[in-house]
Amino acid sequence: MGTNDTEKLLRRYHQYLKLEKAYSDNTVEAYERDISRFVDFMAGRGVGLLDAGIEDFQQFSSMLSGLDICPTSLYRILVGVHSFYRFLTMTRELDTDPMELLDFPQKPQHLPDVLTVDEVDRIEAAIDLSSAEGQRNKAIIETLFSCGLRVSELCKLRLSDLYLDEGFIRVTGKGSKQRLIPISGKAVHELKLYFTDRCHIDLKPGNEDFVFVSRHRRRGLSRIMVFHLVKELVARAGIHKTVSPHTFRHSFATCLLEGGANLRAIQAMLGHESISTTEMYMHIDTTHLREELLTHHPRYANHSI
Repeated sequence: MGTNDTEKLLRRYHQYLKLEKAYSDNTVEAYERDISRFVDFMAGRGVGLLDAGIEDFQQFSSMLSGLDICPTSLYRILVGVHSFYRFLTMTRELDTDPMELLDFPQKPQHLPDVLTVDEVDRIEAAIDLSSAEGQRNKAIIETLFSCGLRVSELCKLRLSDLYLDEGFIRVTGKGSKQRLIPISGKAVHELKLYFTDRCHIDLKPGNEDFVFVSRHRRRGLSRIMVFHLVKELVARAGIHKTVSPHTFRHSFATCLLEGGANLRAIQAMLGHESISTTEMYMHIDTTHLREELLTHHPRYANHSI
């Protein structure tokens, strides 16, 4: 299989991810990075992509393990390569999926840090409301926590997506799929206070409809800008956890679960395609229950379980 043939397959795969799967640019780039690792590996072995067999995949997995790549990244890369071979099977470039019999490493169960309501309040209290962006920043934190948005969803949120009088917002998630999410009265309050400042910003053409904007840059916020904002506020609040914008999403889901919300309802609000993704929060809740038992139940006092 020549270089040109490989490039043709990769171009078609790119179009599949972009057009048929409707993945974001970041997701497409991640999948393509994963398959490019395997392309380089197979080139070194002198074997074409269509001729790959189970031994090639096993050797590739062993090679990655030998590079001390963390289990989460190893699993993700192999899943990315498998996506490419499922595509080749679907398009009849291959009769069968050559990775079907590969013994995948177990998907690592990573339980992310979550914030308590008190810690979210401390982060908001660390905001300087006298600064030009203070109220905007408070509205950002409250929207992240109250609605469980991904940072990309927050940055893409538009004024035309807000139904504040009805208590809902419309969110465009992965694959351009839209969902309606209830928004708390507190988040609505903080947004309305922010809008009194926002209406005086002279925005660049094409940015007028974004909810969260930069006064200095006169345009919508980027993901990186929100990451930096959260990092700065967490440090100011004296919270010693690994916190990113996504932490507020995990905290949102955990609060719902601990409050008795149904997993399917949480799945709908988070925009998870599969319930198995949402089930991660069951592990977080189990940890919480264990701590409650150890702290409050006399039969568990001073004993490990």
